[in-house]
Amino acid sequence: MALNFFDQFMSPTLLGIPLMALALTLPWILYPTPTARWLNNRVLTLQGWFLSRFTQQLLLPVNLGGHKWAALLHPNNFPITLNNTGPPSMHIHPPHTTLSLNMGLAVPLWLATVIIGMRNQPTHALGHLLPEGTPTPLIPVLIIIETISLFIRPLALGVRLTANLTAGHLLIQLIATAAFVLLPIMPTVAILTAILLFLLTLLEVAVAMIQAYVFVLLLSLYLQENV
Repeated sequence: MALNFFDQFMSPTLLGIPLMALALTLPWILYPTPTARWLNNRVLTLQGWFLSRFTQQLLLPVNLGGHKWAALLHPNNFPITLNNTGPPSMHIHPPHTTLSLNMGLAVPLWLATVIIGMRNQPTHALGHLLPEGTPTPLIPVLIIIETISLFIRPLALGVRLTANLTAGHLLIQLIATAAFVLLPIMPTVAILTAILLFLLTLLEVAVAMIQAYVFVLLLSLYLQENV
C-alpha cells in the first residue's frame, strides 16, 4: 500500500479528543511569571529586552494610534513561533499547517483593521479603492480590482503561513523516508542524507520563525492603512 505523506498533517488525537487545543495553549506556559523583586532574573531580563526590541521594530511604521495594538500583535507572534518551531524539530504535526486554523486567526484580525478604518476615517479607508487621478473609464474596473485585493488579504495571510510550513514539512518527510530506506542498502549515503535532514530541519525552524514574523508584520501594515 502506498504511503500518504499528508497523513502527518492529520490532527493528533488521544482517546478521540483532538490535541490541537493543548498544542495552542502550551506556549503560554513558557512565559515566565514576573516577580516582586527590584531586580529580575536573567530569563525575565532577556524576555523584557526581546519584547521591547520586537515591539519597537514591529510598530516602527505604525502611527501612535496603532501602538495600542502591541498587546494583541505580539502575543500572536510568540505562540505561532513556538507552535511551529517545536513540532518540526520532533517531526510531528505542526498546528499551523492547518488552513482552517490560520484562516480563523487571520480573518478576525484583518476584519478588525478594516472596521477600525471604516469607523475612524471612512473617507481615507474608501480612498484606497480608487487612487487619485484615475481615468474615468478605468474607475469601475479599478474599484473591482482593489475590492478583490482587499478581501484576498486574509486568504493570503492564512495560505502563506500554511503553504510554507506544509512544503517544508513534506520535504522533511521525504528526506527522512529516503534516509530510512537507504540505511540498510547504502549506509554512507543514508548518513549523508541524515545530515541533510538535520540541516533542513534547522532551515524549517528558521522558516517557521520568519513566517510568524511576516504574519504579524503584514497585520501591522494593514493596521497602518486604517489608523
